[in-house]
Amino acid sequence: MKPNNRAPRLILALSAVVALACAPAPRVAATPAAVTSTQLSANDVKWSRTSAEHRAIFIETYQAAAERVATLSAGHQPATWGVILDADETVLDNSEYELGRVPFGGSFDAPAWTRWVMEGRAPALPGAVAFTSRVRELGGKVVIVTNRDDAECPITRSNLDRAAIRADLVLCKTTTDDKNPRFDAVQNGSAAPHFPALAILEWIGDNIQDFPHLKQSIRDGSDDGFSRFGDSYFALPNPMYGSWQSNPFM
Repeated sequence: MKPNNRAPRLILALSAVVALACAPAPRVAATPAAVTSTQLSANDVKWSRTSAEHRAIFIETYQAAAERVATLSAGHQPATWGVILDADETVLDNSEYELGRVPFGGSFDAPAWTRWVMEGRAPALPGAVAFTSRVRELGGKVVIVTNRDDAECPITRSNLDRAAIRADLVLCKTTTDDKNPRFDAVQNGSAAPHFPALAILEWIGDNIQDFPHLKQSIRDGSDDGFSRFGDSYFALPNPMYGSWQSNPFM
């Protein structure tokens, strides 16, 4: 009769099961909390306020835009052409206001924003003064198209002057956030009384919507959709807020 080897094997198997059951559970990395794209990180503001890279990118971009506009304006008569720039985080630095939002998770507070705007003390961002001065030297006009409320336009003009940004025209928001009607008005001569129609040679902004008819969805297409950037469109970085916040977090 053959010896029965099943019993020892069964005992060993049961022992292994008991040992596994008694062993501590393996450590599993915790699932990170859901991150929403609307949160403001202290690092977002710190990078904007303190990094050498932020200053370098702004100076580099404005220098490139100045060199390009000198070429594009050749052959244009003075006062017949211009550039369009956004205001906030393009020529005006609101990072001090954003710094105050960090302890509250970056939530937007309209009264706090209005108070900051009405103080009228946002400084110029690196390169902005030199660029706008160069445009005027070349015979062009500087137009600021901003989504600050129209009631805030007078203090915004004063703030721009204080920051040495000499704007020939400032267009604030009246009925819509869409800047395209204002872009069109500048080009067809209906933007303001006695303000001439301009050939706009460059647009500069920190939001994709600061450029004619562009939205965040451009990212889903080919790079051909970005062909005007570096030529007549110049984009600046803003990690603190923007239309990008509505993009899905991936």
